[in-house]
Amino acid sequence: MRQRTFGYRRTLMTDIRTDRAPLSRPIVAGIITALVGVTSAFAVVLTGLDAVGATAAQAASGLLVLCVTMGVASIILAWRYRMPITVSWSTPGAAVLASTGTVEGGWPAAVGAFLVTAALILLTALWPQLGRLIARIPPSIAQAMLAGVLFPLCSAAITGVVVNPWGVIPVVLTWLVFVRIAPRWSVPLAFVAASVVIAVHVLTTGAQVDLAALLPRLEPTAPVFTFGAVVGIALPLFLVTMASQNVPGVAIMRSFGYEVPWRPAMLVTGVGTAAAATAGGHSINLAAISAALAAGPDADPDPHRRWVAGVSTGVAGIVLGGLSAALVALVVVAPEAVMPAVAGVALLGAFGAAVQQAIDDPGERLPAVVTFLVAASGIAIAGVGAAFWALLAGLVVREVLHAGRRTR
Repeated sequence: MRQRTFGYRRTLMTDIRTDRAPLSRPIVAGIITALVGVTSAFAVVLTGLDAVGATAAQAASGLLVLCVTMGVASIILAWRYRMPITVSWSTPGAAVLASTGTVEGGWPAAVGAFLVTAALILLTALWPQLGRLIARIPPSIAQAMLAGVLFPLCSAAITGVVVNPWGVIPVVLTWLVFVRIAPRWSVPLAFVAASVVIAVHVLTTGAQVDLAALLPRLEPTAPVFTFGAVVGIALPLFLVTMASQNVPGVAIMRSFGYEVPWRPAMLVTGVGTAAAATAGGHSINLAAISAALAAGPDADPDPHRRWVAGVSTGVAGIVLGGLSAALVALVVVAPEAVMPAVAGVALLGAFGAAVQQAIDDPGERLPAVVTFLVAASGIAIAGVGAAFWALLAGLVVREVLHAGRRTR
């Protein structure tokens, strides 16, 4: 009888193991999510931090603290709610920084703007009316602003071919080939191609790499609060992060059957943004595009076990943070136009989606075009960057056109 019972249990356990994918599958899916997310967008983040005045050490510190805070946030949310919730840095937000440039007060003022952004994210969680106010901004205007911000960065891949053809063409060709055969890996492999170009450049020119600079470390900065930084950095950063990351992130998770707890998610990402700000991190948020890697059926056929992918994404993100200083050192010794080309191809998908949503509605097309042109112009008025004025111009044009229609 004992033999029979043991045999039944063994057969049952064999059936269970056959029906269920191994636990290693969501773990590997999470590692891939973190790897793709970091390698696809770190060049954009560094470009943004450098544009608002960060030194190489401060940019490396920002990259490190972003990896750590988004990793911890992913672990907390995935573990607590048993969902494959993943958190990433705000890539569109970094693009906003790149388009804004240095504001009055320099890097300390930018750090102050990051803290204001964190406060606004927390306020969204605590005061629902703010979320409803953001929802009233027409999507066409918000996406046109994002498209205008992304345009100069995306065009760097084109101008770079003229500036440094031998360095940029291998990056662009690698991206193009893998967009066709393995889209998920196209940008990471373009970065690999850029790394090869940089290695060849270092070997042929004898460029020196500071080995001490390869160790990750934090560079805290005392924040300074200025009007230009709050209006020109904090507000556009907050709006782009909410409209292009958090809201789509919730929608993508819902498409896989998961209802993200909005208030806890905003509280966790708001606290994470505040914790990262003084060390140079601009913003963390719910992952949008990369969210599908951990939440989709490829991560695990059983949707109740995909939360493991969210946890492993967080752990892998923290580990990758240890490479932050090395990535910055790579950028420092890179030949001209190579890393901007990587950032450009990384943002092409986001740019295309933003343009499509901006002009999709014929009735909203003209305000969207005005918004795009102002954002792409890069103008700064009274110390406030183009992103804010683009949003304001688009809303004014839209109100005038709609008021005329109401009158008729």
